[in-house]
Amino acid sequence: MKLVRFGKSGHEQPGIVDDNGDVRSLEGIVDDIANSTLAKSSLNKLKDLDLTSLKLVSADTRIGPCVGNVGKFICIGLNYSDHAAESGMPLPTEPEVFTKATSAICGPDDDIIKPKNSTKLDWEVELALVIGKEAKYVSEEEAEDYIAGYCVCNDVSERAFQLERGNQWDKGKGCDTFGPIGPWLVTSDEVSDPTQLDMWLEVNGHRYQNGSTRTMVFKPAFIVSYLSQFMSLQPGDIISTGTPPGVGLGQKPPIYLNAGDKISLGIEKLGKQQQTVVDYQAK
Repeated sequence: MKLVRFGKSGHEQPGIVDDNGDVRSLEGIVDDIANSTLAKSSLNKLKDLDLTSLKLVSADTRIGPCVGNVGKFICIGLNYSDHAAESGMPLPTEPEVFTKATSAICGPDDDIIKPKNSTKLDWEVELALVIGKEAKYVSEEEAEDYIAGYCVCNDVSERAFQLERGNQWDKGKGCDTFGPIGPWLVTSDEVSDPTQLDMWLEVNGHRYQNGSTRTMVFKPAFIVSYLSQFMSLQPGDIISTGTPPGVGLGQKPPIYLNAGDKISLGIEKLGKQQQTVVDYQAK
């Protein structure tokens, strides 16, 4: 299944994509694509729905972030061997873990806001997974059972904030709009092997990232197991699993985003995103 959330920011409603690619409303069936809705028992009930009986959503309706009420937004750094080489950094022996603020989450086609004093705004297409049930100390062998589904994430980054303002990455990762997710949450039964997905990203029509999850160092099941040794994972938690080469920082010379730039990105089976960079405007 492809699950979506649609409507105005902060007031999204749950939906599902039918066989024609149209969004149908799940109003009155589930409250949101969040929390208990992500449990396998709930997802199995949605599979049995007659989608043609559900209200059709207008094609021009905004698509919001595909998961609501996210508790944790966890990221894995340097998780692609070719990206680590591009960055001139050694492969980690254990996953490099950092977080993005949940206030960074936005819809897949929402504008990216360039923060005040930003000079090195960058892009990263990433495979994200969404937790479906509480995970504590789970083994790698059982970890896939805790994954509700997968989605596209743009791990937007401000490299000067990230790398030149102390040694904690979070400052360059958690600004508002730095976490577009969606368009869909694709349930795990439709992604037979998340380690065999092509992924790409373009800026102003030029393709910079053209990679695959095949070059991931730590695979999704291992990441879920690993993180569950240090914290409990809850339904709706998002884990973004790293990026292939081709980020702006890795260009020679580096290339960074400015207002007016247009970003397109996607992952096989998971859909695509489109964003425009805008300058920060005080309200």
